[in-house]
Formats: sequence, C-alpha cells, structure tokens
Amino acid sequence: MARTLYDKLWDSHVVHRYDNGDCILYIDRHLVHEVSSPQAFEGLAAASRKLRRPDAALAVPDHNVPTTPERNQRIDDPESVFQLDMLIKNTKAFGMPYIPIADERQGIVHVIGPEQGMTLPGTTVVCGDSHTSTHGAMGALAFGIGTSEIEHVLATQCHVMAKSKTMRINIEGVLGTGVTAKDMALEVIARIGTAGGTGYAVEYTGSAVQSLSMEGRMTLCNLTIEAGARTGMVAPDDTTFAYLKGRPMAPKDEHWERAVASWRTLASDPGAIYDTTVNINAADIPPRVTWGTSPEDSLPITAAVPSPADYADVNKRAAVERSLIYMGLTPGEKLNGVKINRVFIGSCTNSRIEDLRAASVVVKGKHLAAHVKAMVVPGSGLIKKQAEQEGLDRIFTAAGFEWREPGCSMCVGMNPDRLEPGERCAATSNRNFEGRQGKGGRTHLMSPAMAAAAGIAGHLVDVRHLA
Repeated sequence: MARTLYDKLWDSHVVHRYDNGDCILYIDRHLVHEVSSPQAFEGLAAASRKLRRPDAALAVPDHNVPTTPERNQRIDDPESVFQLDMLIKNTKAFGMPYIPIADERQGIVHVIGPEQGMTLPGTTVVCGDSHTSTHGAMGALAFGIGTSEIEHVLATQCHVMAKSKTMRINIEGVLGTGVTAKDMALEVIARIGTAGGTGYAVEYTGSAVQSLSMEGRMTLCNLTIEAGARTGMVAPDDTTFAYLKGRPMAPKDEHWERAVASWRTLASDPGAIYDTTVNINAADIPPRVTWGTSPEDSLPITAAVPSPADYADVNKRAAVERSLIYMGLTPGEKLNGVKINRVFIGSCTNSRIEDLRAASVVVKGKHLAAHVKAMVVPGSGLIKKQAEQEGLDRIFTAAGFEWREPGCSMCVGMNPDRLEPGERCAATSNRNFEGRQGKGGRTHLMSPAMAAAAGIAGHLVDVRHLA
C-alpha cells in the first residue's frame, strides 16, 4: 500500500498500539531549553529516575537569555538567572549534553538542532516548544510537547499520542520577486486559518517547495504550528543531504552513504493518499504582512486594513474589531504606509544566514528612518560568526541597526528585548498575539527583507518598490 512520508515516519517508530488508537512512539532526539524543563527534571529527581538516553538529548539556553554583549558577565532578571542556573545544574546532574551561553554554538534551540546535525531525516524529534515543527524540514517527525511529557520522554525515550490525519500542501511554480518562504507560510495560514491544520500532520510538496533552501524549508515548517497542525514536513532530497553533510552530529564516512540511501526512501510513494490536499500557485503569492493579532490576519502589502463588516461570522467580526483596536488601525487604511518605530530581525523563524543576507541586501548603503530602532539577532553564535566573516554586521551597524548576541530575543518577550506599550514593530518572528513581544506592543509579521525595508522607510512598505 502506498504510504506518505508521515506514514513511513510513524510506522517506523511505533512501539505499541492501544485499542483506543493511541500509540507509544519511540523518540530519537530530544531538545531541551531553560524554560520548560525545570519541572521535568524536578519530577525525575523526586522519583529517583535517570535519563533513558542522555546521548539522545541536547540542552541549550535560548528563551530568556539577554542578547547584549555583557550577558556573559551579568544577567539582571532573577527569574532568568534561576532558570539558567537550573538548566546547568540539571544537565550536569543527569549527564545531558549542554551548550553554555558563552559557547559559540549557543543559539535558538530550533536553529542549533539542524545546525549541529542533531536533527536528521527519518527521526522523531521533540522539544518543550511548539515551534519544534521547524525540524520537519529535514524530513523528520518533529513536534512540541508539554512539561509532563518532557519528563516522560527523558525517563523512557517514548511518547504516547494518536496518529494525525495527513494534509498535503502543494505549492507549484516560481515565486515572484521579493517573495520568500515566509510569505508562502503566511499565505498558507491565511488560506486555511489558524485552526485549519488541527488534527493534521502537514507535508509540503511541489516545485516551489523543492526549490527552497533548507533555511526556507525550516521557515515554512516552523510556521506550520500557526495553522494549527502538530507538525510540518518536507521530504529529504539532495538539498537536505548537502546541508547536513559534515555537520558535527551527522553520520560520517561509510555511515553517511548508508544513511543517505535510507533517507532517499522516505519520500511519499506515488499514489499515496492524503486526507486533505491544498493546492497553491506560487506565482499568486505576494509579499505579505499581518495586520491583526493572529498569524492568519495577513494580507498582501498592497492591500488595505479590513473592516469587521467584511466578515459574515459574528465571532470573526468581534475578533477583527478587537484586533483593530489593539493594533491601532482603521478599516480601509493602506498597509503600505503604516508607520512603525521598531524592527526585529531574528527568531527561530528567520534568524539564519540566508535571512540575514536577504535583509542586508535591502539596507546596504541606506540608513534607518530617524524615528526607528532596529535590532538583528542571529539564531546562533555560528551564524553570527559567519555573518561577521561576510561583513553583514558592518552593513547593519552602518545602517543604524543593533547587532546582537544569539537568542530568542524579542520574539517571545521573556527577556529584556521587549516592546513598550504602543510601539509598533516590523518583525520576522512567528506570532503577533497581544503582548507577545511586550505588553501593549503591536507586531506585524513579515519576511526579513520586508522588515528591513520597513526600517529604512519608517513604515510598512513593499520591498519590491523600495528606492
């Protein structure tokens, strides 16, 4: 029987099937950070339990670490200090590999996993963070888990869950000028909604997806969770293998050749049946920006802010009305022209070298608008190092951008990088919820090039028309 990529990954990891449909799934890789792990380690210690496979886990601080240079000497927030200290203490006590803040490999957990070769095709990957779907870009089955589930995986290397339905999102054709994987993802979310993927595992297919770099595929899979799906995947191919070859934790020598031969079998079989299919023409995707407080609230940059009256559903009308009040926008107002005063380029969605290069092309030889503050936060120390070798840091600083140390930064508002009430930010992150980047902060999601262009113009702007 023809099987999808998801079927193959699922079937190869099922340890036991229960009569109610739940299964025990073996977990190959477990990524850990400072925010969601303390209670799990505490539970293990209280029960005098050890880790089933310390070598299958990797810990790194990312969510609440400051991104200023002095962070290695001083962190002011007591809660952050406690969580970071506990991660050091727990990983040492349980023998788990740990990347410290001062290590150049440190960075956002969903950036360093693939970067280190910890994430490999055909594996199951979990982390106490919803954007674990990022790792599906490698052809892995990757999803976020809760605190109690973290404890269970650490102790047993297994996870209990029911199999999802399958959704194929097929994007064919060639993207237009100025259109990126971020725009593809926002297009998908806008089409199916933030609940459209609920109960599904998504596989992205089509020529437009296959032409993406690994960085682009990670952006696409990262945002799958914002459409409600548990995981997003792209079948591994030569682009995947070229990215992974030589990574520290990837197979070596003859093991590499055997691994690649196995990984090539993971593609969905011809004739495999999906529960749902969504077809999108890449040429129809424009540069998009969000206007509301949900990732599904995005429109082409050339569009105008919608009105609650545009929606038939009474609940949606109420949600739109609340969003517009929070965002300080008026129905009919052109998106191209909405004034911003902050720019954030970073997050597990858009902080990789390709993202920084794209933004640097836009700002080179230009300068931030006088009223705008902007920061660029690389996804890892290795990305920061590579960017500096390429001179990207000098391009950004010459244009007035702050060049920061790696971390989740302003994406999550759990560290000093926050918006103040009423500040409006062009952001490359993944969520625009109320207060996500700081209490009262207003977030517009977009691609790195679009965010950079907004910083230069001082307002939301179509990067295709930036002088």
